[in-house]
Amino acid sequence: MLHLITYPHPTLRYPAKPIARVDAQLRSMVDEMFHIMYEQRGVGLAANQVNLPIRLFVANPSGEKDTGPELVFINPVIKRATGSSEAEEGCLSLPGVNANVKRNKSVRVNAYGIDGREIDLEIDGFLARIVQHELDHLDGVLFIDRISEENRKQIIDDLMGFEATFDMKRKAGLIGSDQQLLDERAEWEAKYC
Repeated sequence: MLHLITYPHPTLRYPAKPIARVDAQLRSMVDEMFHIMYEQRGVGLAANQVNLPIRLFVANPSGEKDTGPELVFINPVIKRATGSSEAEEGCLSLPGVNANVKRNKSVRVNAYGIDGREIDLEIDGFLARIVQHELDHLDGVLFIDRISEENRKQIIDDLMGFEATFDMKRKAGLIGSDQQLLDERAEWEAKYC
């Protein structure tokens, strides 16, 4: 059973590994990821946000089940990016934290769908922002890494609160040790990468 992890969980900073195979369990995990995304009222969710160290994310710009396209991107790569746009972003792994982030206005993304078919899309606007945000996750980058120093000062108390909560949960044994997390990561990588 997958669950959403929050900042500063180490998996969020680990660059995810490319996926070499898709099986029924991975398809089931993608379904779970969509469920978590909708439950948390999100529009995108990267695998490492549910503690999976693999290059996969799901998205639906509508944020609502049965409305808009449910997109799965496996091993995504941005081939071209143009323009610039600044807008407010949030993140399911940093609930309640929002800040303006500069992103490319349009991108050409290449990936594979859960069905194994190649995806080659030229996208812009909100979906382009989602793709860039989720791809950053797969590279171990959070939106807070892309904000101005002034904006960072405005959210520093929130970040410190997340860090204190994480430390408390780890001391209580609710979050595994770094070695346990490394062992879990190695198991997933051996299975899918």
